[in-house]
Amino acid sequence: MDKKSGILMPIFSLPSKYGIGSFGKWAYKFADFLKRSGQTYWQILPLVPTGYCDSPYQTVCGDAGNPYFIDLEVLRDKKLLTYREVESAIDKGDRINYGRLYQERFALLRKAYSRFDKSDGAFLKFLKQGEYNDYALFMALSEKYKTDWNLWPKVFSERDKTALARFFAEEKDEILFWQFLQFEFRLQYFALKKYVNKLGIKIIGDLPLYPSFNSVEVWANTSVFMLDKEHNPIKVAGVPPDYFSKNGQLWGNPVYDYSSEKVISYWKNRVARARKTFDLVRIDHFRGLDRFWAVDPCSETAENGEWLSARGRDIFRAVGTENVIAEDLGILDDGVYSLIKDLGLPGMKVLSFAFDGDENNAYLPWNIGYNSVVYTGTHDNDTLVGYIKSLDKATLDREKVLIQKSLDHLNIYKSLKGVRAVADAIINIAYASAAKIAIIPIQDHLGLGGEYRINTPATVGCWQTRIKESVFTDTLEKSIKRLNRRYGR
Repeated sequence: MDKKSGILMPIFSLPSKYGIGSFGKWAYKFADFLKRSGQTYWQILPLVPTGYCDSPYQTVCGDAGNPYFIDLEVLRDKKLLTYREVESAIDKGDRINYGRLYQERFALLRKAYSRFDKSDGAFLKFLKQGEYNDYALFMALSEKYKTDWNLWPKVFSERDKTALARFFAEEKDEILFWQFLQFEFRLQYFALKKYVNKLGIKIIGDLPLYPSFNSVEVWANTSVFMLDKEHNPIKVAGVPPDYFSKNGQLWGNPVYDYSSEKVISYWKNRVARARKTFDLVRIDHFRGLDRFWAVDPCSETAENGEWLSARGRDIFRAVGTENVIAEDLGILDDGVYSLIKDLGLPGMKVLSFAFDGDENNAYLPWNIGYNSVVYTGTHDNDTLVGYIKSLDKATLDREKVLIQKSLDHLNIYKSLKGVRAVADAIINIAYASAAKIAIIPIQDHLGLGGEYRINTPATVGCWQTRIKESVFTDTLEKSIKRLNRRYGR
């Protein structure tokens, strides 16, 4: 069987002098590192602008690119920024400072736009396609009214064509600025993707199940979501109490109205755009395409909600299953298992959840089949080292029993003495498993602790993880390559 491996490394975590990772030289260096270490996949998180709590799963536009990922040195080389202006953005802090980025980065990008030739042929062609017209209008209106779209003047919240055309004419320069950001983002991203693909590496992208309420998608597709006459959500998304939170997770995104005739075409367009952007698309919270947890918008937690039926089969009948990975985690039932089996989609197996003492656990190696993607952990998990350190002695001893059984099952000899040894054993289990793809977060390859965790669900202060340039050593590269050779990936 053809088995491959890859690394989970968000763009925002890439090394950078400028406060956050970008599509600049370090993205290319990391692609080279992947190639030299024998990797086939680079998994990233959503590329979209971050929203509430700096989360990429709360965005103003699910099809737009995050302007923070536009590399400043590329803009400098195009003479859109000066050396001094670029140097003013230097921030080598250990964590991403989104407050500073918001205050300073857009001012810098506006300077770049002011020097950009708006008559550039490629830019005019981009504008003619009209792909980001709604996004640019939405952002310009948001800048003007500083509030959610349903509180704008009714002519704008209701998308009156005459009023929008007049606003476009009055605010043309502001609207072109937001178009410029997407134009430059796409130039830089697809140049990187072309380079990555040429190395024989595929990019695994991420498609969140729901857009944010204050988003282009909801503003432009009100009939697709459960909204009242004033466009307020009737129900919002979340999950009931689970592994991550005893009160559940209240996301607050509006949920889909599956009685709408437009919901299938909406999904068809959404998946088609994602496939143009990525080589493989991981659909986040896939269980919500069978049944989804709907909560009253006035609720303070997600404990009290109801399961409502979705239309996953109808959606995939329209969009097809090619190059899709199902994030089939969380509270699952026969309906989800049946949907994934019928569609033939690869699901996810997360080893951080595997060793709880139950030998029937679906994530143990003897229960992992070929048509799956195995992870040591996802962006929502603690790092392996952080997780192991968090366990009390009795729990760790219990987990070690199943870790040892897993090693024996796979004919692997590894010591389990010490935190790093246990973490290394779990990485070896992932590589040796039957799953056709093994993805290891870069933090786990590096043996980093919980301070490098990307996200803790139902909390704030996340999505700030940065990885330093100095960690990408020849030793790391060779150790990962040895794993590939040892386990035939």
